[in-house]
Amino acid sequence: MAKFHRSFLLHNKNLPLICSVYVKPKKHLGQHFLSNDGICTEIAQSLICDDQYETVLEIGAGTGALTRHLLHLAGKKLFVSEIDHESIAYLNFHFPELKGRIIETDFLQLPLDKLFSGQVAIIGNFPYNISSQILFRILDYKDRVPEVVGMFQKEVAVRIASGPGNRDYGILSIFIQAYYHVEYLFTVDEKEFIPPPKIKSGVIRLVRKTDTSLGCDEKLFRQLVKTAFNQRRKTMRNSLKGFHTGRVDLSEPLFEKRPEQLSSLDFVALTKRYEEAAGNSASA
Repeated sequence: MAKFHRSFLLHNKNLPLICSVYVKPKKHLGQHFLSNDGICTEIAQSLICDDQYETVLEIGAGTGALTRHLLHLAGKKLFVSEIDHESIAYLNFHFPELKGRIIETDFLQLPLDKLFSGQVAIIGNFPYNISSQILFRILDYKDRVPEVVGMFQKEVAVRIASGPGNRDYGILSIFIQAYYHVEYLFTVDEKEFIPPPKIKSGVIRLVRKTDTSLGCDEKLFRQLVKTAFNQRRKTMRNSLKGFHTGRVDLSEPLFEKRPEQLSSLDFVALTKRYEEAAGNSASA
């Protein structure tokens, strides 16, 4: 059983109560408990809930504000991932129907392919300090994750959903949009959390594309994107000057553009051209 701090009983009347003690939001875990039930309902209802999956995994269930709505999704089985011992005790006490489905492991270390045999939708009020890492972890399991609904720091949510030509558009935008359709759903104000964060939050939905294969060397694709954005204010010609030199004609009009002007499909096409040029060089 987790060790609770009874001093919170007198000084934190708005914190979630468990067995006469309160669960304290922990700064090092990036915890901000969502207190508006209407927003929790809206987030839960943002899942499309199609026939691709029967399992839903909530990351960072905290005190169950979102969990209580997810438990009643028709035809879906809910699991939660949580590492805070106080929150785990709270969830066990208030949601006995989750018995055996609370995974006491950091999501970043979670082997989805070993825990679940089928497709898994992911949802949560993601801790701001690891939200980008969560997305990269989801990309590792993109063939298993058909849908994601998540709340992020607003500027991160905007970045993920931004398209080419937008100043917020970048590496994360391209990597996610290569495999998922992204939709910015709504903004959540600071006052809706306990404790209130210093910034607004944004909720987005990712729906996996029909084909998760890019049709190119995905490692080379990632290297190409990162290299281009290392000098994002320069043209592609200057950004890629040292990238597999000589394999592609850098005098073409495409290379006059800046990296932020190219879509994920443009980068896929460019990766294929580098692969083709490399093959031609090897056979020459």
